[in-house]
Parts: sequence; C-alpha cells; structure tokens
Amino acid sequence: MKKPILYTLAAIATLIVLGIGYLWLTFASPYGYNPTGDLPDIDEDATYSVFVYGTLTEPWVRWLVMGRAGDGEPAKLPGFRKEELDIKPVEGAVTEGQVITVNAEELRALDRYERLGVRYERVQLTLQDGDPAWVYRLMEPLVQEFSEEMPD
Repeated sequence: MKKPILYTLAAIATLIVLGIGYLWLTFASPYGYNPTGDLPDIDEDATYSVFVYGTLTEPWVRWLVMGRAGDGEPAKLPGFRKEELDIKPVEGAVTEGQVITVNAEELRALDRYERLGVRYERVQLTLQDGDPAWVYRLMEPLVQEFSEEMPD
C-alpha cells in the first residue's frame, strides 16, 4: 500500500476509536455523571419493566449500555406523543415503543445513560395493556431549553 492510503486508514481508525470513546464517556460511563440526591430507590432483588421509545429500542444500544440486548416486547403508552427526545402528554395520543425487563444493575446503567436527575427523570406510567413501567422523560428545565433552541 502507498503511504497516503495508510495515513488515511490510520486517521479513519483513530476517528472511530475517538468517537466510540466519546460515546461511551458521554452515555455509558460513570465519569462525569453526578446525579441529584433525590432519585427513585432501586431494590437490589427486584426486576423492573422499562418502556423505551427512542435509542434504547435498538438492541445494539441496549447491549452497549447494559451489557446485554435483552428482549424488547412491543408496547404502547397511551396519552403521550413522542416529540424529538421526549414524550409529551397529549389526550388521545399513543407512543409506540418497547418494554424491556431489567435487574437493579441494568436499571442503574440505564439511569446513567439517560443521565437521571440531570437530563431525564424516571417516572412510573401505565401502559396500554394496564401494566406499569418506568419511563424516562426530559426534565422540565431541559424541555424549555430544548424548545427555545429549536428553530420554528
């Protein structure tokens, strides 16, 4: 191979490694995540149902975040409409997503990924089938900031 091709491949490989490192540091690592003290308790012996409607519907994202993809079961959340990175209460609306079942360690990994207490809050809502599930929603100050940044 010629040197320019090797330099190009090395540059691409470096960018990929840096990109993966950035994504891990930003969304999956415990570093830089300082949650508030007022978070929902997690029982070590329990399992949790979590309704996901965005990136976490992708098995590969769940694998990166939790260490396993798990099985996502199709589910619907009535009374909410998906808007950008959040769900908003809207009468008659339904948000389609998936329900995943996680243990305490995996729930903490999801909390870290969603930056619970910093970016998102975790609330318990009732799915269309009547089952309760945890759902991540943007925290109110972030909803206002995000709306102000979006062009009309």
